[in-house]
Amino acid sequence: MQRYAMVCRVRPDKREEYLALHRDAWQGVEATITQCGIRNFSIYVIEDVLFGYYEYIGDDFDADQRRMAADPVTQEWWARTAPCQVPFTADADVPNWQPLEEVWHLD
Repeated sequence: MQRYAMVCRVRPDKREEYLALHRDAWQGVEATITQCGIRNFSIYVIEDVLFGYYEYIGDDFDADQRRMAADPVTQEWWARTAPCQVPFTADADVPNWQPLEEVWHLD
């Protein structure tokens, strides 16, 4: 099992839209996430900061990420959520979520 954490910002004018989408997350998106080996997925918010955490239990993370990206329902979900997000730092080379490096963990 591998832990992943990520951070981005939510556009202030899109905050409520983003939160509403996640209050009623699509079953097809949740099914794809599960099929791609992701468990224990949480997103937290404080002001304009979104923090995500999940655990990956699969054998090929890159292949599972490609499979998720190819899913039409997930593509539609991302088309709705992506405009609500911006990278955490202005100089980021990613469109929204920025991965975080784990520096400490206690089981």
